[in-house]
Amino acid sequence: MDQSLRSCKRLVHLDLKGAPPRIGYLIELIQLFADLGANGLLIEYEDMFPYEGELKVLQSTAQPPYSREEIVSIQDAASNRGLEIIPLVQTFGHLEFVLKHEVFRDLREVDYCLGTLNPHRDGGVRLVQEMLQQVMKLHPKSTSLHIGADEVYMLGHGDESKQWLNVPGRSVHQLFLSHVFKVAKGIQESAPNLKLIMWDDMLRSVTPETIKESGLIGLVQPMLWDYSPALDVDNTVMLMERYKSAGMSQQWAASSFKGSTTVHTCVTSTQRHVDNHLQWLKVASNLSAGIEIQGIALTGWQRYDHLSILCELMPVGLPSLASCLQTLVHGSFSEEAQNKVVETLGTVEVGDTERLSSRTSSSFAGAKLAELIVKLTSLLESAELRHFQNNMYVRGWFTPYHRQKKAISPLIAQQIKTQARMIIDAVESQVHDVRGEMCLLYSDSTVQEWVDQHVTSVLEPLHNLMRDTESVLNEMGLCTESIS
Repeated sequence: MDQSLRSCKRLVHLDLKGAPPRIGYLIELIQLFADLGANGLLIEYEDMFPYEGELKVLQSTAQPPYSREEIVSIQDAASNRGLEIIPLVQTFGHLEFVLKHEVFRDLREVDYCLGTLNPHRDGGVRLVQEMLQQVMKLHPKSTSLHIGADEVYMLGHGDESKQWLNVPGRSVHQLFLSHVFKVAKGIQESAPNLKLIMWDDMLRSVTPETIKESGLIGLVQPMLWDYSPALDVDNTVMLMERYKSAGMSQQWAASSFKGSTTVHTCVTSTQRHVDNHLQWLKVASNLSAGIEIQGIALTGWQRYDHLSILCELMPVGLPSLASCLQTLVHGSFSEEAQNKVVETLGTVEVGDTERLSSRTSSSFAGAKLAELIVKLTSLLESAELRHFQNNMYVRGWFTPYHRQKKAISPLIAQQIKTQARMIIDAVESQVHDVRGEMCLLYSDSTVQEWVDQHVTSVLEPLHNLMRDTESVLNEMGLCTESIS
């Protein structure tokens, strides 16, 4: 049992670049986070922030961004429950929501990579500084800021970078560090008391000497992220010790409670994420006294990046979040920790729909939607649906050969059509229920996006097969009914 992670800041990460909750539901979630043991929020607004002026183009067009008044209400709700807010604004990599716009296209490191900023253009530094200033102006009480800087893909591949790297003694590591230094120094000049945090992955292969020479010591604190249930404790401890030897003794950890299993996962596995936190507890208990862990951010990714599909929605991840927070509070996923989760949410595993739907004294915001998504996902992942093309009738009597030769048994074709229709009807019935519940918590555009990505794509082969059977039967003069 480790005291350092039990007593430090526990930040719940809100990834708002996908499926941003309606403001009323978001306020409810903040109350729940506090009840579950969080004492801070790491908020990544991306295109849901009400940028102004030249940056107004960054605002989401799928749905209106949160208004300035709503962002104030988010902070008020957090403050009333003792939750600190740390905004997260990307400043180097993962700038797809910025660099996708034609007006900022010339600020890309390479034209075909929408995520990485060209570090040589003064306009790029001015751009991120303006983003940071607008966000922090609306968060006057925040004392810390996360400047991102993870996964800066293709850095060094741009023409200006290649020219810069041609000078003997220069490296991509130095190029990365020089841009982060520029950004951090600019923030320090305007807000000297603001603590800065950055993701650590781009530092992992940098020598302590190079980090020392960068000027970043005392400017930024690294946040080490690892979301694996089999996190390598020894290697992570060694990495943290190496950062300490470079002068970075104040460090953060980042775990995951959802959004890190696969890019298309719909239902969160609590055990997977609890295991990740248990590994982080082992890391913390093996560190030398000189390392000061500032806190841990429990990330809940909603997309892998701005352009990828939606991961698990927040209601489906809440039992996992509760279990992970209580694991940190108690130092293990003890019976006491599990009892607290069940007392608050009714279950520790969202997949336990029987327990979820039969809860009596307890419920949680979004529980009904979580239950419906679990049931629908189970149907969508069923062998009957996923492998319909391989069932006996399709493989035996309705192959491309049969269709080409028009050597089809009408009886079998009708059987295939009937079976496919039954599956589609069952799915569409559940989708109707999911839509009805989801629209209470999320915008109509989010509901449609989720259905298109996670349902429509799965049903498409069945719809195509039904159209083929319809076509064949029509050609044989045996069917005139149209099939959608």
